[in-house]
Amino acid sequence: MPTVTPVVKNIIIINVIMFVLTLFKEEIMIEKFALFYFGSPLFRPYQLVTHMFMHGSFTHIFFNMYTFYFFGVALERVWGSKKFLVYYFVTGIGAALLHNGVTYLEALHYASVGDQLSFNMLHMIPTVGASGAIYGLLLAYGMLFPNDRIMLLIPPIPLKAKYFVIIFGVLELLLGLSNPGGSIAHFAHLGGMLFGLVLILYWKKNNRMYY
Repeated sequence: MPTVTPVVKNIIIINVIMFVLTLFKEEIMIEKFALFYFGSPLFRPYQLVTHMFMHGSFTHIFFNMYTFYFFGVALERVWGSKKFLVYYFVTGIGAALLHNGVTYLEALHYASVGDQLSFNMLHMIPTVGASGAIYGLLLAYGMLFPNDRIMLLIPPIPLKAKYFVIIFGVLELLLGLSNPGGSIAHFAHLGGMLFGLVLILYWKKNNRMYY
């Protein structure tokens, strides 16, 4: 287990604190800090950031933080703390933007077919979790360490990071298209990967990939 780096450590601590607070004041924490659709009366611009530190269950936060630790430590060591922090927030906010963009298309569809119940529900569904940013970290890891082997949980076989990224990217796209109104924000995951790709390509073009 590699030694935890400063930004990774502090982000995990903030996530844990927010999770504990949510256990005691769930309704208030969700209403204030989860991400709501742009058209919702509960939406606040700062939720584009705060939703990244919110989680819905112990399992949710445990696996997100474990994955964040695994990829984040390696990337922070390569990029340095400042660049890693910029990348993390760009991918997390990008995930929220794409998710809400897709939600907007869903809202248009419900309005066009006269499904007022689904339209209203769409405005009140919260989105929480660091998964969008973590998918961005996965993409970065695959681009920086394409031949590193990652052990899958199911099935338990090693796989090169570049293939891991491709498989998860395609899987999220297929799941998002086949189940757009599901409980998992697949397009948020894709948003994290997309914004991460754009930022990495920008850094490479301008010779700012490292430090």
